Parts: sequence; C-alpha cells; structure tokens
Amino acid sequence: MANTSTIGGVVAAPVAAKPKAPAKPRKPLVTAAMLRDLASRSIPPIVVMIAFLVIWELLCSRPGAGLPPPSRVVTEAWEIIAHPFYDNGGTDKGLFWHISASIQRVAFGFALATIVGILVGTLIGQSDWAMRGLDPIFQVLRTIPPLAWLPLSLAAFRDGQPSAIFVIFITSIWPIIINTAVGIRNIPQDYRNVSAVLRLNALEFFTKIMLPSAAPYIFTGLRIGVGLSWLAIVAAEMLIGGVGIGFFIWDAWNSSHISEIIVALVYVGIIGFILDRIVAFVGTLVTRGTANA
Repeated sequence: MANTSTIGGVVAAPVAAKPKAPAKPRKPLVTAAMLRDLASRSIPPIVVMIAFLVIWELLCSRPGAGLPPPSRVVTEAWEIIAHPFYDNGGTDKGLFWHISASIQRVAFGFALATIVGILVGTLIGQSDWAMRGLDPIFQVLRTIPPLAWLPLSLAAFRDGQPSAIFVIFITSIWPIIINTAVGIRNIPQDYRNVSAVLRLNALEFFTKIMLPSAAPYIFTGLRIGVGLSWLAIVAAEMLIGGVGIGFFIWDAWNSSHISEIIVALVYVGIIGFILDRIVAFVGTLVTRGTANA
C-alpha cells in the first residue's frame, strides 16, 4: 500500500513504496567448470599410474624377475606401511622417524645455504669485480658431486650430523648464489634511478628494491637448491649411518628387504615433491605470482 503524509493539513500525494531489489542468486561452492578442471588435472596422472602398476605387475610376476611386483611389495612391507611411528630404540624406528630426521637435517642445511647464498649472490650481482673474481671459482666448485665433500666434512667435523648438514649446505648453495646474482644484475636501471632520487640508504635499497626485483630469480634457485638438498641427504645418510631415510634404505639393502626399499623410495619421492611445492608456494606469495610455479 502506498504511503501518505500530511503537510499543513493538506494531504500530500501518495508515495509509492520502493520495490525491493531481487536477491542475488548464491554462487554454488562447486561448479561444473571446477569439476572439469579437477578432472583434467587428476585423471591423466591416475591413468598413467594405473598403467604403470599394471605393467610392473605383469613384468615382475614372471619367474626369475629381479624385483617384486606391487602386490608382493605391499604384502612384504605392510608392517612398515601400517606402523610408521614405532620406536624400539636405536635405529630400529618407523619410517616417520627416519624421514623426520632427514627433513630436520635438510631444513637446517638449506636454511644456512639460503642466507649465505642470497647474501653472496647479491654481492656478486652488485660488483663486477666480485663477479669476475668469484664466478669462475663457483662454477668449478658447483660441479663437484655432493658425496665427494663427505670425506672432507667428516675429517673436519669428526661427526656425522654436522657433516651431513655441511653436504646439504655445499650442494644447495650454488644455484641460490647463481640465480640471485643473475636476478640482481637484471634489476631495471629505472629502479636504481628511483632509489637515487629517493636517496635510499643501502639497507633500504636492498630490502625495497633489490630483493623484490630479484625474488623470481631467487626462488628459482631455491627450488633447485631444495631438490638438490633432498638428493644429497639421502645419499649422505647411506654412508654416515644413524637415523635417516638414507640409512633406512641402505640397511634394508643389507638385509635384502627389496620391498622395504621400494616403499622408502616412494616416500622419498613424495617428500621431495612436497618440499618443492612448499618453496614454490612461498615464492608465489612473495612475488605475487611472478615466480615460476
């Protein structure tokens, strides 16, 4: 019903009620496009994995096969799959504790390599003299295999734990240094001119200009470095012993437990993939999507 009002005893013209705006339809949480995108991403790897397992089963089920088929791997290694958290003391532990020890070593060594690598890469990228003097040395050192550093680190530290961390550090630092230096040298000259106009000091220039501009290159180096770190620790733990996924694999080999080795390798691949995805995700957040994902 229309509203009326009285002004000085005179009834004013009725005012029509304002119609209500139609309610907007709620957007569904899951749309057909989202389901199609999920299917396009998940179905191909699932199909490939199933085909791989079927071929593996057929090839390794024949008499005289050197490797067990997947069905036998699950049966023989079911104890370590179903009980990853057991701890009987010493090195008799579940896979969770071996993987946890390896990740801790990688985290410590990779963190040191990140800090030192970014600082040294920044120095090289900023100074032509440092680039000419240090780059040839770094190019030689980065070609040395990770395990070649292990005897020297054992001689220097006389303990397996710091030796393994050093191997991780020396293996992962080179891609961080090189990519950081390239990123610093590719900072646009306009950015440097703006910093000169604003009279930024060295610390402000480093935090506000250099690091944001070089971040895509830095995170590319970090992704390469974290992958090399995981490769290096698995190999180093085979030699230094103690708790770790590398030692678990070597101990399983000495005990002729091939199925346990295969299960451990699956875990190694999954953890390596997760570490790479974590660094890529952080790089996407920091660079706002400009780093390679």
